[in-house]
Amino acid sequence: MKALIVLAHPCEDSFCHAAADAARRGLVVAGHDVTVLDLYRDGFRAAMSHAERTAYHSDEPILDQQVADHAARVRDAEILVFVYPTWWSGLPAILKGWLERVMVPGVGFVFDEHGKVRPGLPQVRRIVGISTYGSPRWYVWLVNDNGRRVLTRALRLSCGWRARPRWHPLAAMDTTTVEKRAAFLDRIEARIGR
Repeated sequence: MKALIVLAHPCEDSFCHAAADAARRGLVVAGHDVTVLDLYRDGFRAAMSHAERTAYHSDEPILDQQVADHAARVRDAEILVFVYPTWWSGLPAILKGWLERVMVPGVGFVFDEHGKVRPGLPQVRRIVGISTYGSPRWYVWLVNDNGRRVLTRALRLSCGWRARPRWHPLAAMDTTTVEKRAAFLDRIEARIGR
């Protein structure tokens, strides 16, 4: 299967980068074809431009070549993996912007002959989220874990109900031990390959 890892962390020495690498290793060992999009390294622009918003409902909603390349990779993927830190109870701005600019009509969703919205990514079988949280688990639960909801609910609607979500959270990242972090990476590598 083709797997696409979308990584959203600005620091190359971050734990999120280590988690993305563990996910990549697990997927490769399982025999999947893996592509990694490192949004910060690639200089992805999060903000939708005026021209892009104007083109959103046209026959050509994608104006930027980088966005077109990312959309093509999403259309080919059967496994989508998102690795990011939860900041302010949600997705980092660059990942939210990526969703807004890439998951446009014709990619994330299509309209049927009656004008109803239908999934645009029916080939996706798995949506995997890997996120770190500075807060403890109870606090994440209290504020509704908005990033997780966006990916496992809203994005899942773009893929259809056959796409099964998996979530791998590491709460209390700021106070967890080196041993717990290492065990988390081992679990990611082992579980994601299944």
